[in-house]
Amino acid sequence: MPNLTEMQNRLLDMLKYFHEFCTQNDIRYYVVGGTTLGAVRHDGFIPWDDDIDVGLPRNDYERLIELFPKNGNKYIIESVYSDDVNFCYSFSKIYDTSTTMIENTTKSLRRGIYIDIFPLDGVGNTKEEVITTYKPIGKKKDMLSLRTIKINSKRKWYKNIALWIIQHIPEKILSEKKLCLEINELCKKKSYDDCEIVGNLVGAWGRKEIMSKNMFGKPTLHKFENIEVNIQENFDGYLTHLYGDWRKLPPEEKRVSHHDYELDLNHSFLS
Repeated sequence: MPNLTEMQNRLLDMLKYFHEFCTQNDIRYYVVGGTTLGAVRHDGFIPWDDDIDVGLPRNDYERLIELFPKNGNKYIIESVYSDDVNFCYSFSKIYDTSTTMIENTTKSLRRGIYIDIFPLDGVGNTKEEVITTYKPIGKKKDMLSLRTIKINSKRKWYKNIALWIIQHIPEKILSEKKLCLEINELCKKKSYDDCEIVGNLVGAWGRKEIMSKNMFGKPTLHKFENIEVNIQENFDGYLTHLYGDWRKLPPEEKRVSHHDYELDLNHSFLS
């Protein structure tokens, strides 16, 4: 595996463990988003990428949360059901407990490097159902985003003022943790297996991640560096839906990581 960074090698070890765990426990999953793009276009990581995303149909997602270690293991899971009020995500994360990562957000969590674990949920069988199902989810996601993104000097001043006001509403009135739990419950309303239209409703791409279930199809093995992982059966349709002409590389100036964090790969966040 030439040219991989140390972080990418650690993430690859995590992904291998995750794949084996899901296989042993008969849990369906797919790598999603940029991880699928990397698998198909690069047979592994997008060279300038430093994260891994996976998606699981809701029933499999809940089983993973139930079965995966929550402590006492090198790799542990944390979900929306976490007791930590500062864990403000409507999806789950699997951490490498031998490392430390602090993300630069309004509520910085001291954890390890991670894989993002997204639920895949049913949205409906018609366009009208999709609109009705996603609308309240989208509103709560927007509010959660406004509560958690950092004020930035590059943003227009009046937008920063609006952010400051929203972020200073007391927790008793507007709680990020409560928003996460509400989003999670809204997403669970329709069954993945009973709907023709499904999606990662808590992903960064919003409505763009809603698509025909045929795009996912049967989890299908594909090379990813020196291991194999599950990708979408109709990966071309899936990637085209998300990225358009996904075979074309972005311009040089956009080949950079979009994450902002402090990293220590040699010490555990638990110590």
